[in-house]
Amino acid sequence: MLFFTRWKAAAILLTALLVCLFAVPNFFSQEVISHWPGWAQRHIVLGLDLQGGSSLLLQVDTNTVRHERLQAVDDDVLRVLRQARIPFTGRAIHGNSVEVHITRPPDVQTALDKLQELSQPLTGVAGSTGQRSLDITETGGLVTLTPSDAALTDRIRQAVDQSIEIIQRRVNELGLVEPSIQREGVDRILVQVPGLQDPTRLKEILGKTAKLDFRMVDLSMSAEQAIQTHPPADSEVLNGQQPDEKYLIEKRVLVSGADLVDAEPGFDQRTNEPVVNFRFNSSGARKFAEATEQNVGKPFAIVLDNQVVSAPVIREPILGGQGQISGNFTVQQANDLAILLRAGALPAPLTIVEENTVGPGLGQDSIMAGEHAAYVGAGLVIFFMFVTYGLFGLFANIAVAVNVAMIFGVLSMLGATLTLPGIAGIVLTVGIAVDSNVLIYERIREEVRAGRTAINAIDAGFTRALATILDSNITTFIAAAVLFYAGSGPVRGFAVTLGVGILTSLFTAFTLTRLIVAYWVRVWRPRTVPI
Repeated sequence: MLFFTRWKAAAILLTALLVCLFAVPNFFSQEVISHWPGWAQRHIVLGLDLQGGSSLLLQVDTNTVRHERLQAVDDDVLRVLRQARIPFTGRAIHGNSVEVHITRPPDVQTALDKLQELSQPLTGVAGSTGQRSLDITETGGLVTLTPSDAALTDRIRQAVDQSIEIIQRRVNELGLVEPSIQREGVDRILVQVPGLQDPTRLKEILGKTAKLDFRMVDLSMSAEQAIQTHPPADSEVLNGQQPDEKYLIEKRVLVSGADLVDAEPGFDQRTNEPVVNFRFNSSGARKFAEATEQNVGKPFAIVLDNQVVSAPVIREPILGGQGQISGNFTVQQANDLAILLRAGALPAPLTIVEENTVGPGLGQDSIMAGEHAAYVGAGLVIFFMFVTYGLFGLFANIAVAVNVAMIFGVLSMLGATLTLPGIAGIVLTVGIAVDSNVLIYERIREEVRAGRTAINAIDAGFTRALATILDSNITTFIAAAVLFYAGSGPVRGFAVTLGVGILTSLFTAFTLTRLIVAYWVRVWRPRTVPI
């Protein structure tokens, strides 16, 4: 165990050196490292509690998710019964169910068989759960379709997952550094942006659903007449950009914003006003061309979040799959709208339920407190090891110093975010690292008491302590992994530094310390063990 070939010793030292070098960018300012190669610019990002910033707790509107699910079921019922040519009346949404009355009694069973196809089995991680997406009942020709609780819960989970992805894209488009976006509970999302002191624009970006539709303007009557009487069944009255501006818009969607592939801010060549230039995919371009060909001379509406942005008249068919959105925008409004359209629409509105802003002064106090605790803890550990084990304690302290540098190197390579609990994890790792050395040194003492020579005792101490060291570190690593996957926020930060620290301590406490002791034995050829 004390013999190292040259290439093996070189590999150990080179590995430790390279990993430690990745920690170097943390000692320079962002302006300095911005001139370095891309691979050398990775550094640890201080968390919200260390450098200040903004934190938003968002809640997904589950009522909207339920309503959209019911609306989808209602549309499916209409499609299925029409395809089967089954007469029906009274199709409507009542409460949490969709009801439809089958006109002729002989058609009831056929309708049930067709509608049962809409009820799909729900699957989980282990396969089918035995539950179905819809509960379908029939009484006197009245068929009731109710989405199951499990299906609604699964749809809410999907909406939250989709919202997290879209929020990530929107925040990244704003150019904010290292945001933390994660699920909180069933229907909430926590967004933390270190360094952002004014979250006003962030709230504006996240507060918009950005659901874009292209629809025709209904010319059968004015919006005012529709409000006073009753709008046609296939139309609705929507507000415009101005306070008293209203439009009567068809509910039928010509092209959805889901067909957009790009959106960029720009300026109108004629008026020099800020606009948003958009581009459709092939499917959207085809549908947009057909819609504009069939409605030349008629106004069509660009609807964003149920508000009419503009309603231009189609002068000629638009065949290139490209268009322009204008609406008296400012430059920032045009840029924000382009960001929203590129990132995609949220599946449901988000509500800000909690907002926190941490000042940089408070973050600096946290850094100073964390540094003070780290210095005191590391100093006491170093003092204890040196007093208890003498020269071998010095070897252990060298390994611990390399271990801490390697932790920062690995965290820098990962681009990890360091929080105050993360600092606590590093301090704890220092104790874990020397704990491995304590096991080795106490084993060496036992071998000396058993009458072995110094070299044999040292060799046996490293060999026989290995199994115990691996067992203790593996169990701790498992606990760190559970904390990472089951925890959130600061708990995950603690778990990351603890897990990385365990891996580096295994390397330094056993491999690096053994290499140092091996070279000491080779040079000094001791007759006694100095511990």
